[in-house]
Amino acid sequence: MRKQVQAVIFDMDGVIFDSERLVIECWKVVAAEHNIPDIVEICMRVQGNNREETGKRFREKYGRDFPYEAYKKEVTALFRDRYGEGRLPLKPGVVKILEELKRNNIPLALASSTRSDIVKQEMEEANLLPYFDAVLGGDMVSRSKPEPDIFLAAAAALQAEPKCCYVLEDSHNGIRAAYRAGMHPVMVPDMQQPTEEIRGIAEAIVENLLAALEYLQARM
Repeated sequence: MRKQVQAVIFDMDGVIFDSERLVIECWKVVAAEHNIPDIVEICMRVQGNNREETGKRFREKYGRDFPYEAYKKEVTALFRDRYGEGRLPLKPGVVKILEELKRNNIPLALASSTRSDIVKQEMEEANLLPYFDAVLGGDMVSRSKPEPDIFLAAAAALQAEPKCCYVLEDSHNGIRAAYRAGMHPVMVPDMQQPTEEIRGIAEAIVENLLAALEYLQARM
């Protein structure tokens, strides 16, 4: 039996924007200036986490006095200098999948662990904000991915049943969150490749957003 696609929920970084590697490049610059070791490893580990949870993970690794917020401000400023004002590259197929889903009257939500003001700014600069019926950032829920809170909030905003929501995610934490929300997790790998655990909980693993569109169309 085909499952009805009642709504589609997108992650942002690594799904909409080709931004995960760019964030890490900025962290590498800041890490070099401040002699922070193993920065790529910790950045990979926190993909999908919100700012609060990321800060917690950094302090677990580097010590409770690690000035995460100060370094994060440096990273954000460098990132904006390099990629702000609409210069952030899109993942291939973004506009096509958004246009096709809207043409089929599928409600869309964006559920990102990034702060909501940054999410809205980056999406507006890319002229993508009008496609979405609901936009949620990581500061709008109490618990970060891999907990299901942000996806459940997105479903509620769209007035959709979680069991009929499909989630497009690139990170392990995002797939875990969608699975825990009782939704249909579809992984579009970016920097993180699926592990045995992720293969067990993702409903599908597709190569790119155009393949994700084909997967959704077969269930609409």
